[in-house]
Amino acid sequence: MKILHTADWHLGRQFEGTSLEQDHAAALEQVFAAVTTHAPDALIVAGDIFDRAVPPETAVRQFNAFLARVAAETKTAIVLIAGNHDSGDRIAAWSTLSDARRSLVRGALSPTELPLILEDAHGPVAISALPFSYERSAQEIFANPEIKSPEDVVRAQLAAARTHIPDGARWVVVAHAFVHGGNVSGCERPLSRLVGGIETVSADVFSGAHYVALGHLHRPQAVGADHIRYSGAPLAFTFEEETCEKSLTLVDLGPDGPTRIELIPITPSRRVRTLRGTLAEILAQPASDDLIRPILTDPARLVEPMKRIRERFPNACALSYERDLLAAERRERPAGPAAADAPAQVISDFLTLVRGAAPSEAETGIVASYLADLEAPEEVAA
Repeated sequence: MKILHTADWHLGRQFEGTSLEQDHAAALEQVFAAVTTHAPDALIVAGDIFDRAVPPETAVRQFNAFLARVAAETKTAIVLIAGNHDSGDRIAAWSTLSDARRSLVRGALSPTELPLILEDAHGPVAISALPFSYERSAQEIFANPEIKSPEDVVRAQLAAARTHIPDGARWVVVAHAFVHGGNVSGCERPLSRLVGGIETVSADVFSGAHYVALGHLHRPQAVGADHIRYSGAPLAFTFEEETCEKSLTLVDLGPDGPTRIELIPITPSRRVRTLRGTLAEILAQPASDDLIRPILTDPARLVEPMKRIRERFPNACALSYERDLLAAERRERPAGPAAADAPAQVISDFLTLVRGAAPSEAETGIVASYLADLEAPEEVAA
């Protein structure tokens, strides 16, 4: 059985104020192309379909059009869950219009957690789709006040789901969680609303599952075991993700688990890039519609540099000066004990912190001269 796994689309999101509607359209076109090319038995979208609970109408239309194409032009089953950015009730609304024989849409928690059952040459495959929920909602749904962490929520969902897995069936679990050991991107929203709570979920809770399709972390990766995987997001949503290759995960599920896991690359219509250099050096680079973060290395502040940069890079944003970044980094470093026996170094560090630049050779000489005078022995009057 073939499974195509994706997640964290965040339809309706902007990048530093720039619309990503066309970027999402290009990414969804590649997802659909992968469905038609590889003909998976199931397409899994593991949460955060939208970027917020009430998405813009354009994002809803984009999602509806994608679902309609998959339903009309392919035989692939669709499995969707709500993530922490989604409205569970809004996602659940799609279940009332879908074909229960080839879809499983889960927006809100259920005490039963019934699976979608598919068949291949090796027998049944049961897919349990576990939507995201905060602890207090899970306490009410499962009538269990001891649910006090994201892991407790997932454990309760899995316990309910296991009771409906047919004997001998392979089990695929879809969840939206932060599994311990995962590599974050920096823009994932916390999953617990309890102060001081532990946000991560142990990979051990998925014991017995043949494949676990995860959403929430934006980098494609395996956690705990090769069959417990994040597909990652199809687009970069912060500059921290500019070096992260985006992909879909295609899984061949054999009689005992995955026999092959392939990452299908997604090529963004616009790249996310950092350009570092003087203003002149940046302006000398080829013009581009990419999402650009300029970091200027000019020694002094310039007049309206972004206006000139946007003439070549219309989607430039988040301009900064390297010296400011270095100064901020130094301020964030834990302070060590003052070096009383090295006053020249103390003065140098202070000037660097305040000005964002080390003292010049002339300034170093002046400091050394004054320190030498202070250290010289006083003459004793005859």
